[in-house]
Amino acid sequence: MNAKIPPYMYEKNNVVRLILFTATFALLFINIFKPFGARDWYKISDLKFFLFASLIVLVGMLVVVLSRIIMLSFVKKNSLTYQQYGVWVLAEILSMSMFYALFTKFIPVENANRDFMQIFYDSTLHTALILLLPYSFFWMYLSWHEKNLLLENIKLEDKNIDLPKKNMMAFPDEKGEIKISIILENLLFVDSADNYATIHYLNKSKVSHFLIRNSLKWMEENLTKDSPLVRCHRSYIVNLDKVKVLRKTKDGIYLELDAINTPDIPVSKTYYERVMNKFSKYSV
Repeated sequence: MNAKIPPYMYEKNNVVRLILFTATFALLFINIFKPFGARDWYKISDLKFFLFASLIVLVGMLVVVLSRIIMLSFVKKNSLTYQQYGVWVLAEILSMSMFYALFTKFIPVENANRDFMQIFYDSTLHTALILLLPYSFFWMYLSWHEKNLLLENIKLEDKNIDLPKKNMMAFPDEKGEIKISIILENLLFVDSADNYATIHYLNKSKVSHFLIRNSLKWMEENLTKDSPLVRCHRSYIVNLDKVKVLRKTKDGIYLELDAINTPDIPVSKTYYERVMNKFSKYSV
């Protein structure tokens, strides 16, 4: 019972809905079903009974409105447990019952002169039964609605989970016809000779090659912009995600790849700055 009540039970919009629903329910319930022998309490016409019940419900709801305003102010700085909430609802019932008893005692209608304590007792019983029905219905609805929203969010999150994506790199020939597509994480490097390029990639952990008729310049302009591929030499494009060592020697700068049986890829002075800028972003 010391657990905190869920926030949706005292959210402003839900409080307004609860009050409107309770008032409507109570008014219709009393006038249509006339529970607890209410119609026998007063020997008055149906119209007067409706007006009297409407007045009682309307003013009684003012007690709930005032109570919920106080509650909204309270929960801004404090938590509210189920036990505290139950006491709060009980206080609402007793307050409404006291109002009804005083109203009946001091503004009596025909045949309404009964003992005050008996009026208060009857009022407390009837108010509790009439209030707790709409309260319970509305709380169940809010709980159901909240669980549905939670399920919808879970489903939405499941759809939006970033599953490992197999980013494919497509290589067309000089006519624009795609000749091969390779998962980016398996692509090692591309070297060229004249108007041909050889694509080196991992296939079942072994280095494979594919010859394609296209220029390295075209690949540099179209495949390296938003990828770890970078041109590092007039004859090479390398996948920086596969580089494990950048080595400077007296003979120049070389890239060692994280794959066996692959040559060290040279970095020329022309492309050095470009490689270093991208290397800091993509290398691990």
